[in-house]
Amino acid sequence: MATPNATTAHPVCPAPMKATSNGSFQGDSPLDYALPLIILQIILVVALTRTLAFILQPLRQPRVIAEIIGGILLGPSALGRNQKFLHTVFPAKSMTVLDTLANIGLLFFLFLVGLELDIRAINRTGKKALGIALAGISFPFVLGIGTSFILRTTVNKGVSQGTFLVFMGVALSITAFPVLARILAELKLLTTDIGRIAMSAAAVNDVAAWILLALAIALTGTDTSLLVSIWVLLCGAAFILFAIFVIRPALQLMARRSPEGEPVKEVYICITLSLVLAAGFITDTIGIHALFGAFVVGIIIPKDGPFAGVLIEKIEDLVSGLFLPLYFASSGLKTNVATIKGGQSWALLALVIFNACFGKIVGTLGVSMLFKLPFKEALTLGFLMNTKGLVELIVLNIGKDRKVLNDQSFAILVLMALFTTFITTPIVMAIYKPARKGANYHHRTIQRKDVDSELRILACFHSTRNIPTMINLIESSRGIRRRGKLCVYSMHLMELSERSSAISMVHKARNDGLPFWNKKQDQDKMVIAFEAYQQLSKVTVRPMTAISAFNSMHEDICTSAHQKRAALIIIPFHKHQRMDGSMESLGHAFHLLNQRVLSYAPCSVAILVDRGLGGTTQVNASEVSYSVVMPFFGGSDDREALVYGIRMAEHPGIKLTVLRFKAASGMSLTFDAKEDEKTKKGGDDQDDKNHSELFATVKNEESITYEEKEVGNRDDIIAALKSMSKCNLFLVGRTSPTAQLVDRTDCPELGPIGSFLALSEFSTTSSVLVVQQYDPLLNLHPLVEEISQEDPNDEEPDTLVADAV
Repeated sequence: MATPNATTAHPVCPAPMKATSNGSFQGDSPLDYALPLIILQIILVVALTRTLAFILQPLRQPRVIAEIIGGILLGPSALGRNQKFLHTVFPAKSMTVLDTLANIGLLFFLFLVGLELDIRAINRTGKKALGIALAGISFPFVLGIGTSFILRTTVNKGVSQGTFLVFMGVALSITAFPVLARILAELKLLTTDIGRIAMSAAAVNDVAAWILLALAIALTGTDTSLLVSIWVLLCGAAFILFAIFVIRPALQLMARRSPEGEPVKEVYICITLSLVLAAGFITDTIGIHALFGAFVVGIIIPKDGPFAGVLIEKIEDLVSGLFLPLYFASSGLKTNVATIKGGQSWALLALVIFNACFGKIVGTLGVSMLFKLPFKEALTLGFLMNTKGLVELIVLNIGKDRKVLNDQSFAILVLMALFTTFITTPIVMAIYKPARKGANYHHRTIQRKDVDSELRILACFHSTRNIPTMINLIESSRGIRRRGKLCVYSMHLMELSERSSAISMVHKARNDGLPFWNKKQDQDKMVIAFEAYQQLSKVTVRPMTAISAFNSMHEDICTSAHQKRAALIIIPFHKHQRMDGSMESLGHAFHLLNQRVLSYAPCSVAILVDRGLGGTTQVNASEVSYSVVMPFFGGSDDREALVYGIRMAEHPGIKLTVLRFKAASGMSLTFDAKEDEKTKKGGDDQDDKNHSELFATVKNEESITYEEKEVGNRDDIIAALKSMSKCNLFLVGRTSPTAQLVDRTDCPELGPIGSFLALSEFSTTSSVLVVQQYDPLLNLHPLVEEISQEDPNDEEPDTLVADAV
């Protein structure tokens, strides 16, 4: 029964969320206000996606996979099934703020993608890459059209046939350019032939996909009139012309006024970022989404000079780290995997995945074979071009927002994008393993018959703290009296990150995928010290940079050493000395890197424990005054260290003390400790044959002091070493045939003597160089396949002077 004053009920819109609360002490719940709620959402999204990225790291998956999965888990497919969680953390009234922030992040990310995409590279694309790109678009596009008819009659009824047809074609034909670049860089394929073809084809594919997407968006307006769609496309074309002929000259002017070596003016950065937003506003007004404007501005920015690089550095961490994951969360909240139920839905998912993979892989494979690519390379190219990612999600979300896709078809296509990207890395790793080949060479150790031949050293460093000691060590090694020349390749080791700037740097790599040479215009400031040292000395120094993931960085080091025929690799210890003298680890990844280099090196290796050899600055040659101690126990590693010490002693500022340890009568230097195989290499018989000539040299040199010490236990050795602890540098063999001097060590790679000398309790001033001599019998799994060929100049100095790119 109606009440007398009853009125007609009208839907009541919820009040908009206020920005900030008065605090919980005032009775306000922070989750009812926009700012604290979006902060909580950002923290939750970033924490979940980064955790998933860490879990997926061993599978070498790009971070986009973790972000897609994280978004799905937060949505109604997993955590969102709990309605209390969903309404508390992601209430409907907060979605406007979340989507707005996510789209601002996406706007600037597409700007970064445009910055990475050099339109000149597309203009230079050869027929091979262009043909592969066209096949990779057209064949899956046709299959997408066929798939659209099936989906439209089953799970996606009631949408415009033409619009749905174009959306499905675009969804199946896209190749994610940024994700592909990350995968290629991770697999060290970015600068190989197959990598260049894939990147060129993906760039063409990317531009074509955006054009097709613009067409699809133009067809999805509320007004279905063909005339409106034509107007949208014409205005979009007019905007592109305006950007090329009006905005681009202004950007070129700012780029010209930002010379190399000088900071880019803050006002130029502000103007450019404002242009990105303005372009997004214009294209949104036109009706082809704000993302297109940002993408176009990114493409037209000049890529030469520091201007583009500075823009990337300014915004990439904030955009990729905080805002972009919100877009994946927003997408995941719309994805309900539970809508895929029943045999028909799962069959449709399998069909979509099959058509997406079949179209890309077979289309690319067929055209690649026509261009006479080997089958394995053509198949690899097909799987690489099948990479989806963020761009795919953008297409699907636009389709969802425009009511072209319903919940079920949206979920099916999101899972397709996730699956096709997930399988790319493991399959490419399984089917394509490019062999690195190199000529055999003789001078792999410092100890050699031809003492006047050139000594080549590959000196690696992670940061500026390694450089002064490394340069002072090189200065001490140049043998200025009689020996042959010294050639040093200084390699800056950088971790490959998800940053766009890291991928851009890898683009400068050598054609064979090896680390690239630093040119004069390169912005790696760390190599300047080595270049300055070269000007002041007679040492040839070639700076280079290796950008790799830590789990594969040893490959760059070892293959570069082989290619440059190095006799010694010097790598910094994974711990550095703090101000209080204690040793602090840089991380387990650095520790594992050193162990891998010791196992796979094609030459001798030395680990440098840096305690400030020569202080914190580079020392001039005339000011070098170091005392070096070489504890000698025997074995091949000790002989290698001794030969290196003899060479150092030729420098007038170096005083070398050789302390030869001998066991008391009837004992061995192991003092009955159990010897392992490495310690046994080079026993007493071999030592007796090789030592006579070495010690004859030692005793005849004025700058070398030779002492013999008889010891009866390890305490005697420790006491003898401590008596020398005031020296500047200890030179030791890694596998000296003696007992361990410490009961427990977390650095077994330093050997029994090195692990003791590296203790902060032993010394805070003496640096340590632990040397391992190359042993071909232990190098069972070389990273470079050696080609037997006769090189008449192999025994002579053969410094390469014109092979840089």
